[in-house]
Amino acid sequence: MPLIEMSDITVAYGAAPGSPLRTVLDGIGLNIHEGEFVCVLGQTGCGKSTLLRLVLGSEQPMSGRVLIDGRVHDRPDRTRGYVPQKYSLFPDKTVLDNLTFGPEALEFSLFGRLTPQFYRRRREFRREAFDYLRRIGLHESDARKYPDQLSGGMQQRVAIAQALMTRPRILLMDEAFSALDPGTRKDMQCLLRQLWKDFGATILFVTHNTHEALTLGTRVVVLAKEGEGGSRVALDLPLPEPRREEDIAWLVRRLESVSQGAAASGSPAAVTSSESPAAALSGRS
Repeated sequence: MPLIEMSDITVAYGAAPGSPLRTVLDGIGLNIHEGEFVCVLGQTGCGKSTLLRLVLGSEQPMSGRVLIDGRVHDRPDRTRGYVPQKYSLFPDKTVLDNLTFGPEALEFSLFGRLTPQFYRRRREFRREAFDYLRRIGLHESDARKYPDQLSGGMQQRVAIAQALMTRPRILLMDEAFSALDPGTRKDMQCLLRQLWKDFGATILFVTHNTHEALTLGTRVVVLAKEGEGGSRVALDLPLPEPRREEDIAWLVRRLESVSQGAAASGSPAAVTSSESPAAALSGRS
């Protein structure tokens, strides 16, 4: 059974009450299995972020259904961590308090925080938070800093650790590296791949950067609009492991040419095993 199952998903929005609806996603069908790293590509406005919110449970489709482990989830919970484009840190809390806030809020009510058990668990959460700081390449001294004392790359590292602190099975990332400079972005890509290998979470990563998608993912899904309608899955490609930089450059050209052809024809591209990136790369000299 897929971990995430989307069946015939349609989403439409109205600009104002009573106004005509604009279809954003139209008949999306997509299955994602546990442990996959799926990158979602597409032009601005094609519904990539909407797709993420559907999986998160913060939004519901007009028709179709989204199942997580075979069940409908109509609200966010600890099984799904979320990292938005803009850092999701509390500006009035230290790095340490940002990291421990989620687990504390999930496990203890306001009155529960007055019990001895809370203080025992709080010490455990803090030990875990320091472990995450080391994993993401920060120092223990950074735990006492506030978000405005950190660089953009450091803030995003903390945001990823914040999402991982609740030990989600699914990590959702929405253009999480787009605001970073190229050098920091490359460092964050390496960090994320390593964290994915270490923790085994299923990752759904939204980006508009083809090279980034092909560097990070085990699979790339391309969303494209069909005329005046909503977006559909234009391409769904598994990616070979391992990949060299020259392989990625070749795949970028191949993926862009195929996706442009799919968008021009208005139909999803059928990719056979002989056309797949793995088969194509194995046949290259």
